[in-house]
Amino acid sequence: MRVGLLGFGTVGSSFAEVLAAQEGAGVRITRIFNRGVERKRSHERARFVPAEAVWTERVEDVLEAADVDVVVELLGGLGPVENWLRAALLAGRHVVTANKQLIAYRGADLFALAAEKGVQLLYGAAVAGGVPVIPGVAQGLSGDRLTRISGILNGTCNFILSSMESGAEYQEVLDRAQAAGYAEADPSADVDGLDARAKLCILARLALHAEIDPEQIPAETIASISAVDFAYARELGCTLRQVSRAELLDGMVSAGVGPMLVPRSSPIAWSHGTRNMVVTSGRFGGDVVFSGHGAGGHPTAVAVLSDVRAIAENSAQVRLPARRMKVVGDAVAPHYLRFVVADEPGIVAAIAGVLARHQVNIDSLLQHRGYPAERLPFVITTEPCLSSKVGRAVAEMAALPFMVQPPLCLQMLVADDPETV
Repeated sequence: MRVGLLGFGTVGSSFAEVLAAQEGAGVRITRIFNRGVERKRSHERARFVPAEAVWTERVEDVLEAADVDVVVELLGGLGPVENWLRAALLAGRHVVTANKQLIAYRGADLFALAAEKGVQLLYGAAVAGGVPVIPGVAQGLSGDRLTRISGILNGTCNFILSSMESGAEYQEVLDRAQAAGYAEADPSADVDGLDARAKLCILARLALHAEIDPEQIPAETIASISAVDFAYARELGCTLRQVSRAELLDGMVSAGVGPMLVPRSSPIAWSHGTRNMVVTSGRFGGDVVFSGHGAGGHPTAVAVLSDVRAIAENSAQVRLPARRMKVVGDAVAPHYLRFVVADEPGIVAAIAGVLARHQVNIDSLLQHRGYPAERLPFVITTEPCLSSKVGRAVAEMAALPFMVQPPLCLQMLVADDPETV
């Protein structure tokens, strides 16, 4: 199986290294496209590339080459990449990609084109890196009727939040993540949930047979989380993680991405560092947990090479139907409300009055000593209710004169959820 490689960055060079370590893989790199090709070809990691491979700065030299059977795309983004892969499929070449944005936004059209041309489009590395959740769901769980998927789909956020458990503040840990190469200079796609929701759309199409637009999924940032939230979460028997969830609900999909309080008994709470975790819930097979390293060149390269080898072995791709579904961001759940106030009499009564007007019941109130009166944090948890109700109450409470900063509102995973058993 002759590979034309688009991109020789972290994942591309790792793919070459992983392939070079395989004996009898039946796969060979014949062409590599990259900008600044001389710099790439002289890099020490180029030693993993066969000496006879052709390096080029013209993508056509890969897409139109007679010695390329499968195009492996490791560049990312939409832009020209979509057109390049369409050209590869139209030319009757298989395509393997790790491009989550492309599969989330353009996947349906590209899958139809691949089927029309009788070739395969595989994307096992697009979600959870080296964790085989894509083939696991497509092949191992295709006999079940999956109703819900949930978990941790962004290794950067998981590194930040699990590191904050020791008491560190958000910015301190973000700086550490950027220094370690886990976070980009502009981390917004990760910390604001945009990366995770693209992956959630891919999983929803595969697991729930639901075609949904990423823009319809509510995404909340983790940047508003502070060390004090972990202190209160511990008192509630919880920790905090960025959780992605999608569930079939009356012909629609209830979905969202954002930081949540997670019971420490949940497998989701056990995931630390850059690890990813996906929990599928099936009508007949129950819960299945996928966990492992979701980021990094080597784990991602393993998933890419596994896809190439599947094509080389003529493994049939499981084609699952999907239909367009409406996304509902609202959900019934208990909520965690953290306030920072300038202390004065009547604060709790004022907040309780707002919640009562919006038909939100208080479950508990927590306040730790030792904070200055001019910036006093405390927490209220609610009984299960619609997120939209709590959101309207929080918007009203943000205008109260004693609020030092906007209230933080997070959903709480409940202990009797199947994935918390």
